[in-house]
Amino acid sequence: MPIANVRGVNIRYQIIGDNGPWVALIPGGRRSHDEFIPLAKSIASEGYRVLLHDRRNTGASDILIGGEDGEEPIWTDDLHELLRQLGALPAFIGGSSSGARTSMLFYLRHPEAVRGLMLFRVTGGAFAEGRLPNQYYGQYIKAAQEGGMAAVCATEQYQERIAANPANHERLMAMDPKDYIAVMQNWLKLFTAVQGTKIMGLTEAQVRSIKVPTVVIPGNDKTHSSISGKAAHEMIAGSILHQLPIQDEDRDIIPMDEWAVHEPEIVRTFVQFMKQVAAAKQTAAE
Repeated sequence: MPIANVRGVNIRYQIIGDNGPWVALIPGGRRSHDEFIPLAKSIASEGYRVLLHDRRNTGASDILIGGEDGEEPIWTDDLHELLRQLGALPAFIGGSSSGARTSMLFYLRHPEAVRGLMLFRVTGGAFAEGRLPNQYYGQYIKAAQEGGMAAVCATEQYQERIAANPANHERLMAMDPKDYIAVMQNWLKLFTAVQGTKIMGLTEAQVRSIKVPTVVIPGNDKTHSSISGKAAHEMIAGSILHQLPIQDEDRDIIPMDEWAVHEPEIVRTFVQFMKQVAAAKQTAAE
């Protein structure tokens, strides 16, 4: 599988599809891009080139715990550089959960690089604000404080990263635990800097400033409630809301694989949206 050096980090990626407009899809959490391969293949079959990649610190890409920016802004700049290297700009940018949030951040940092946004399972609300800071940062800070980098490497998430890329073990063990803790505490501070908003991590003004064609498919669990998706739609002028035939469930999080049954409808929604964007651009040019 191809690897690109992006801003000093080796990023694993793959391109599905041989021609057509470019699409970049970003999974949620710190999960590998592998979970989006079936979705990407279906979209590519409709005449698109879909870029999937393991963000730094995820999947088989390099781990590099560092940088003054927050983790998600770092991901957006990495993706922009990867797309630039591939000659894939501008592109449709989309994702689920943290991938949806990163997609919106990508637009805020690189608006000229976005043809449209495709957001699903948007995160927001008090439950997510209470759950995710520890999920992403707190538990690993605690591990480093109590057992140093060996304890960090022993956590389930880092075990997966090391199995996918064994060189990550040496990188992690070479870190001073104090440096690791300092970076993670800074990322936690930045991640929680915006509180009490309808879309986690983004102010209402930021969301309302999105001026690019957008489609939103709401989620249906306590982390990605339909309320958050509908709020994103209401704040992004001219956006399209597509509601799947689902109801909100009293579950902390519904695994992405349980959404596989909805994949054909998600693909139809995204492809129709991208065709509408292309048609509107063609009309404007005439």
